[in-house]
Amino acid sequence: YLNGGSFSMAVHGPFVKIHPVVLASIVDSYERRNEGASRVIGTLLGTIDKHSVEVTNCFSVPHNESEDEVAVDMEFAKNMYELHKKVSPSEVIIGWYATGYDITEHSVLIHEYYSREAQNPIHLTVDTALQSNKMNIRAYVSAQMGVPGKTVGVMFTPLTVKYVYYDTERIGVDLLQRTRASPSRTNGLTSDLAQVGSAAGRIQEMLTTMLSYIEDVLSGKVTADNSVGRYLMDLVNKVPKITAEDFESMLNSNINDLLMVTYLANLTQAQIALNEKLVVL
Repeated sequence: YLNGGSFSMAVHGPFVKIHPVVLASIVDSYERRNEGASRVIGTLLGTIDKHSVEVTNCFSVPHNESEDEVAVDMEFAKNMYELHKKVSPSEVIIGWYATGYDITEHSVLIHEYYSREAQNPIHLTVDTALQSNKMNIRAYVSAQMGVPGKTVGVMFTPLTVKYVYYDTERIGVDLLQRTRASPSRTNGLTSDLAQVGSAAGRIQEMLTTMLSYIEDVLSGKVTADNSVGRYLMDLVNKVPKITAEDFESMLNSNINDLLMVTYLANLTQAQIALNEKLVVL
């Protein structure tokens, strides 16, 4: 076999889009691995279209490997996939992952199994041991190579990896970013209203930067960039046409709804805490 890690650039092919929950699950599985295990493996779930592969979920699969052999609990993998299908029918098996920096000889055997479960599966490697001083994340597809009728080998070819997230996942990603800068390495979730205020502040800062750039271009301090102009035109066209009165009314209505939800949530917490005290008495 050939280790695709020796390639410096990804070849033309589908993009592999990875969601934060997948990376968090892989790292969690590595931290909870059995004593003596050097790496963990698991199944990747997601969706496929003509241009990309999107990894939205995963689960670890028990396995044992030594220098001579590798054993994977395939029955466990099948049962877990059947359970996942009941929750998310749209997610299918798209490949498998392994922690570590390199592709090993055992990876070829495991990849052969997943080739029976998915057409042209991807193989994702996550360097949880930080061998390169960072958590390298790489994706590969396999292709057979060799002379017909003779020994056939397997070549792992790298793909381009992109990181995407749903709007709901952004909250967790932002929290992790804030935790990095915290001396205690801990942080708490902010309230919904605080998140709205923070988002509004970021938008205001970006608008200020955009206006400063436009003024510099108009005054001749900065040379105009056509690509930036196209982005600005696209942004302006996406702004809904609505009067100031209607916008203020809609904003106030949504803020009132948010305050009501926050109030009811706090009231519910107080009611539960009071009920627990009464039960203890």
